[in-house]
Amino acid sequence: MTLVKLNRKPYENSFTSLVDNLFSGLPGFFNDGFNNSVPTGITPVNVKETDKLFVMEVIAPGFDKSDFKVDIDSNLLTISADKKSETADDNQKTIRTEYTYKAFKRSFTLDEKIDATKIEASYINGVLTLNLPKKEEVKQTATQIVIK
Repeated sequence: MTLVKLNRKPYENSFTSLVDNLFSGLPGFFNDGFNNSVPTGITPVNVKETDKLFVMEVIAPGFDKSDFKVDIDSNLLTISADKKSETADDNQKTIRTEYTYKAFKRSFTLDEKIDATKIEASYINGVLTLNLPKKEEVKQTATQIVIK
């Protein structure tokens, strides 16, 4: 059995603070959730691989196609989005605003296997999907050397 030292402040005598202190010493998956979540403020990206291409999915709901910018410069793929702020209507008064659209920018280094000239992108239902096709491998044919 391991003894756990609790650093309680003198004013914390409630059951809630005791439970919080007990769980703060447990391994990371109890504190951070059971999934490998993305740090706060970073737009999540999924990358999948098939035989012919890589598929990159950028989760970005609420944007329009025109809000995105995808650039390739020296094998560096940069995906950014910036939503233009809406102008306020003089006849309408905002009581509460709970969500905003934040601009983001993510960069990825492309592998030599990817054919950057054939990358395709689509934006459907809040997911920007990039298809990154692999270069066709040049298969060397067997040749026979003639001995002279």
